[in-house]
Amino acid sequence: MVFQQIRPQKGSEIVLQHIKAQIEDGTYAPGSKLPTVVDFAASFQVGRSTIREALSGLKAMGWVDIRHGGGTYVVTTLPTESTSLFDHSETLQEVQEVRRFIEAGCATLAASRRTDQHLSMLRGILLEMASSLENEELSEQADIRFHMEIAKASQNTLFIGMMESLTERLQQSMKASRRLWFFAERASAEQLLQEHRDIVEAIALQDERLAAERMSQHIAKVDHVIQQLAQKNKE
Repeated sequence: MVFQQIRPQKGSEIVLQHIKAQIEDGTYAPGSKLPTVVDFAASFQVGRSTIREALSGLKAMGWVDIRHGGGTYVVTTLPTESTSLFDHSETLQEVQEVRRFIEAGCATLAASRRTDQHLSMLRGILLEMASSLENEELSEQADIRFHMEIAKASQNTLFIGMMESLTERLQQSMKASRRLWFFAERASAEQLLQEHRDIVEAIALQDERLAAERMSQHIAKVDHVIQQLAQKNKE
């Protein structure tokens, strides 16, 4: 007899399901403010990081809106099959494929052509990322600037032009990728920051192969999640 492997639920997954159920049954109405992380942690008797992880997952699923310094609110219009972020996985997959090729090329050239000024700019953005780990909006903005700065460091006008022409889609893709990655992989902002640091390190070392490899791996992190969602939508 063959048994299917069952992955045990993490504490954050259990908390997520409980809060989601409370939103669905009206305990927390659309537009209402949720209890604080501290209150939730005391209620569920878990650590604050578990609560933050659960709320990040709910945000990725489109159930809540996390406002820096202002708390967490239930969205005014609850997600449906047609509005969920996860139902746009095929479009995201296409953008991810384009990003992987363009940005790996940008990283390759950046490693060979970067100047001290480019490195200074990239390291400055890393410092911004480190100081805004708890501010999702600022983190997303810094993430976008980071990838644009690598394109500039490539000193290839076509790469820069392609990145700029895709600015709106890249912004949407990066935001969605971050949320999907945090939700599906239960990754942390610190882990994401370290990946950015590793890319800059490869560029600083002028290691073209390593820079391209790390950039590709960085973008591919969420690819398998998107592919699974796309397959699910076809079923």
